Amino acid sequence: MTTFTTEELHDLRDRIKDVKFGMFTTQDASGVLTSRPMTVQQLDDAGNVWFFVSDQEAFTHELLDNPSVNVSFADVDDHLYVSVSGRAELLRDRAKAEELWNPMVKAWFPQGLDDPHLALLRVSVQAAEYWDTANSKMVTLFAMAKAAITGKPPKNVGEHRELGH
Repeated sequence: MTTFTTEELHDLRDRIKDVKFGMFTTQDASGVLTSRPMTVQQLDDAGNVWFFVSDQEAFTHELLDNPSVNVSFADVDDHLYVSVSGRAELLRDRAKAEELWNPMVKAWFPQGLDDPHLALLRVSVQAAEYWDTANSKMVTLFAMAKAAITGKPPKNVGEHRELGH
């Protein structure tokens, strides 16, 4: 298991906190990768990412054989891209569900916390990586145009960092 520093976890949390959906990728029994949009409920201080899910979703059963997952986030307007790899586990934890519950979740689980198919997915983060271009679009486009003309890769178009590697 990878151990992240408090600073790394805060850095990761700050980057994904405003991204509404992550693409949650799993691998089925025949090795095919499939993704679906999911809403992150929390990145906790232990390095776990939490999601609400229905235990009737086919991909939740695939996790028993292959718990390795990836969750990718993109905020195109802010030029932010994040990739999180880890191991997922399907859980029934009433106390955690109560802690994470919010009115938006009720859209998928009309019976609320008493829905018989309500479950949690906990992804224990093993590694994370992000690309963050804090520059304006104009600065980024200029750097890319210059690179296209000179044939040299663009420089200083943003920050790239690997966490947990």
